[in-house]
Amino acid sequence: MNNVAIIDGLIQYCCLLVLITFHECAHAWTAMKCGDNTARDQGRVSLNPIVHIDMIGTVALPLLVIFLGAVGSSLGGFIIGWGKPVPVDLDNVRHRRRDDVLISLAGPAMNLALAVVTMGLAKAGLLADSTVMVRMAVQLTELSLLLCFFNLLPIPPLDGSHLLKNLIGMSDETYYRLCPFSFIILIVAIQIPLVQGILNGAMRWSFGLICLLYQIR
Repeated sequence: MNNVAIIDGLIQYCCLLVLITFHECAHAWTAMKCGDNTARDQGRVSLNPIVHIDMIGTVALPLLVIFLGAVGSSLGGFIIGWGKPVPVDLDNVRHRRRDDVLISLAGPAMNLALAVVTMGLAKAGLLADSTVMVRMAVQLTELSLLLCFFNLLPIPPLDGSHLLKNLIGMSDETYYRLCPFSFIILIVAIQIPLVQGILNGAMRWSFGLICLLYQIR
């Protein structure tokens, strides 16, 4: 077992936990602003990671990926995850479909904003000649972008599924009937090389744009 891979994986996991926390808090805050206080009443408008932990998406899957990477499995090295879905009662919002889309986009938008901020830290690290700061900031940026695009996949419970639901006019009843099968579909999907290639390609492209913003070569 590769101990270095475990240490690197655990560092990535801590970064992932921070990013998921901001992601889910953004969903909850946006829902509150749209008129639904369900998440707020459950304490989800918070940067406390504990309230956003999903045992599968935040604990089991990422740690399994770290373990697989440490033993040299080809399934390792693609750490990803999600937080506990933010409860939203669309009967409380002012514009049902529009606000559902806004609430869904809030999480990926937060990850994109965090990527811009952390790349700013990388720029500061370059100016300060701090290799460690640059490495950590770049790692956070890449992971935040990956989390952004991963959540846009049109598979429940990910945010992209809500966008697809509203785009094709799917009823809430049909959507929730599909949800019980979503976990298996999602696990299979992220192992498909094409899906991984699309996610990595989107991440690299956006990473390059942010580097241009800070004039980092």
